[in-house]
Amino acid sequence: MNPAQRALWYIESHLAEPMTLDEIAAISGVSRFHLVRAFAAATGLPVMRYVRARRLSEAARRLAKGAPDILSLALEADYGSHEAFTRAFRDHFGTTPEAVRAATCTGQIKLQEPILMDSTMSDSLKAPRFETAKAFLVAGLGERISCDNGAVIPGMWARFHQEVADIPERIGRGKEQVAYGVCCNGDDAGNFDYIAGVEVTDFSDLPRGLTRIRIPEQRYAVFTHTEHVASVRRTVNAIWNQWLPASGLKAADAPNFERYDEKFDPVTGNGGFEIWIPVRE
Repeated sequence: MNPAQRALWYIESHLAEPMTLDEIAAISGVSRFHLVRAFAAATGLPVMRYVRARRLSEAARRLAKGAPDILSLALEADYGSHEAFTRAFRDHFGTTPEAVRAATCTGQIKLQEPILMDSTMSDSLKAPRFETAKAFLVAGLGERISCDNGAVIPGMWARFHQEVADIPERIGRGKEQVAYGVCCNGDDAGNFDYIAGVEVTDFSDLPRGLTRIRIPEQRYAVFTHTEHVASVRRTVNAIWNQWLPASGLKAADAPNFERYDEKFDPVTGNGGFEIWIPVRE
């Protein structure tokens, strides 16, 4: 099993027990940094959000069947009080535990069903090449991305292509322009900063509103994504859940990025691009 599959097995097998991200990562055989990215690539959800959603969904099912003791359900779902459980339940479902119990059904709320892993990984992942890249600077448009707003990234690129000519000190022009989609500053909830940008010589003249980042010198495994850009998640899933666990390497806690050169057509989304994953022994 790959890391995401191991995590799903452990979560479903221990849903009524306390668990932490570190414990799930240990069972999955990878670091918490790796698991956060592998799980999100495979499921589209942060690990602990999935745990909470599953626990609340099972509690909702029991309430609909008439469970009388809400405090017991709260404690089983790893909430310390009736109030904390009710607050989390309302935030997640938009209604109260009492209302679901009174309705005697869960048809009015959206439950988180157990995720069954399928073959959503790319089956055409080629072996990467390895490169050690020197440090460089990237500037462009940035957004904080979560599993709820990842769909904003294509719109970021549309704005980037309209504004790239106004970025000072950029390296390359026209067909020689290389663009970078940088993922950085990830947290345990699966949120990260995404920057659609270009390499620049320095940051001193950048206008306000542009995001900037220094990519450190780093060794990378470089993968080529040859299909349409919209299918990138399948390749990313295969990298984090298939190739990396079998490689004997570990993911370095550093920015990873997509590299778009002259072969990529931003109008059609075709042409392919590279995915650079920072690695260490």
